[in-house]
Amino acid sequence: MKAVIKLGGKQHICSEGDVILAEKVPHEVGDIFTSEVLSIIDGDDTKIGNPVVEGATVEFKVLHHGKGKKVIVQKYRPKENYRIRRGHRQHQSQLKIVKIDAGK
Repeated sequence: MKAVIKLGGKQHICSEGDVILAEKVPHEVGDIFTSEVLSIIDGDDTKIGNPVVEGATVEFKVLHHGKGKKVIVQKYRPKENYRIRRGHRQHQSQLKIVKIDAGK
């Protein structure tokens, strides 16, 4: 069984036991929390929510908080001696999918 979930403004496809990287969640390491489900795929049976599937939830366990890979941002304007170089590392959480509950 797979589920499409929304975390931090992004959608993720996951199944039980998967470990995903998502935007940082406001929970401590070791906490278990739930999220709403946008759709559930179970073999040939598919439930699509409007906007969420009623009664369906996904349980996550927070494994780790950290930062992602560094992204370099450069700005340049020719003939103006304007050069800016910045780096950015997004805060992320490593989450394990403990249980997917399809609801009704």
